[in-house]
Amino acid sequence: MSTKTVKKSITSSGLIALGAGGTIGSSWIYTNSQFFREYGAGGEIGGLLLAAVLAIFAALSFAELATTFVRAGGEVVYGYVAFGKPGAIFAAWALLGGYISLLGFYVTASSLLLARLFPIITKGIGYSFAGVRISLVELAIGVLITLIVYGVTYRGAHLTSKVQVVLLSGLIILGFILIVIGFSHGSMHNFWPAFHNQQKPLPAIIRFVIPAMTFLTGWESVATLAEEAQMPARKIGLIVIFSIVLAATYYISVLLASAWIWPWQKTAQMTMGTIDAFTAAGFPILGMIAFVISALGLMTGFLNLFSASSRLLFSLARGNLLPQGIAQLHARYQTPARAVSVVLVLVLALGWLGKGALVYFLDVGGFLIALAWAFNVLCLLKIRHQYPHLPAGFRNRHLLWPIIGGVASLSIAVINFLPITKYSLIWPIEYLLLAIWAVFGLIILWRSSFYSVDTQALLGKDMIHKLTQNKNP
Repeated sequence: MSTKTVKKSITSSGLIALGAGGTIGSSWIYTNSQFFREYGAGGEIGGLLLAAVLAIFAALSFAELATTFVRAGGEVVYGYVAFGKPGAIFAAWALLGGYISLLGFYVTASSLLLARLFPIITKGIGYSFAGVRISLVELAIGVLITLIVYGVTYRGAHLTSKVQVVLLSGLIILGFILIVIGFSHGSMHNFWPAFHNQQKPLPAIIRFVIPAMTFLTGWESVATLAEEAQMPARKIGLIVIFSIVLAATYYISVLLASAWIWPWQKTAQMTMGTIDAFTAAGFPILGMIAFVISALGLMTGFLNLFSASSRLLFSLARGNLLPQGIAQLHARYQTPARAVSVVLVLVLALGWLGKGALVYFLDVGGFLIALAWAFNVLCLLKIRHQYPHLPAGFRNRHLLWPIIGGVASLSIAVINFLPITKYSLIWPIEYLLLAIWAVFGLIILWRSSFYSVDTQALLGKDMIHKLTQNKNP
């Protein structure tokens, strides 16, 4: 093992693939049956568009800070500069909690997809959680896929980004096929009217923004992995924004094509959304393509969040907010191998909960991600006030837009947390999971009180000099 700085090995295409590919997940392509039923096709597609705009506003803070502090861990570094130890730990707690929750979802979702092709894997010895049964074969498949993802990320960001480029290319090619066939062989009459009878369009769109936010996470990894990127700082900031634009365009185009090829009201009565829509429209091969897109999206999300989670832990450990041994790099791969292994343990600790916990993972993960977005905007405002002339590769001319993104993100988190709306966390299990994660965060904060932060390791010697030179008197 080595303690050298992480190796710069991610190209521009690799960073785009990690950001955009990591945002394009799995469940969106088959859950549109449920969402069409509840919000109408117009509600889901319009809600995604509005959520993407809000995500871009929030991402403007990441784009600026990622090009100001080009360090592994991203928000951990920004949180420390703005609010000291508590800020760094809170940032890691929120973002890592969101990522680990979503990774737990991927462990389960991987076997869920395969069960559609091979129902036999759901049979045999198993157990139940939250009233849903999972067989040991399903669990074993999920664990095996997790170990494969672990093996790739263990070998470093260079390999991970190259694999991600291949996967994203596959997603784009297959998605393009669905879009072309959907619009050329479908009809606007299948899509319009886009809402249920007596349904008010604007409330339906606004209500879908909250679940849409869970589809639009993963791009934060661009900031988290910035230290390993081989490119000018400004380009990193642009890739943050472009990742959301690409992912949102992909989502909306494919979902709109599925509503064009087959009446969305009929799709709403099915179980597998886009997959069933193209199959019912007489294109079973395209239905299979939609299934493959779901599988590829699962892998891109899995690889991206696994890598980003390990860098958050690496950053905390490098700054002595966690045991510094976790920050040691593999001598050959120059990857934070120990941090990657810790992520594996955390993910498998959740993965055994199975299909019954899918909603729990998405709900808790979405809440924590929204909290992390809001906090990052707050960090930008504090850093701008303390260090008004600190150079950045990407700098916001007006802070109004990131502020709007931060307020929207905080509002979503509050709506999720307060037990008074249909979007609130599920009582008591999701509040219990959140409480357990809060205990872990408090333990890390308590431990940090006995140790001094290794500021030079966390921020870098050059950044400490810049902060000293640019601090507000």
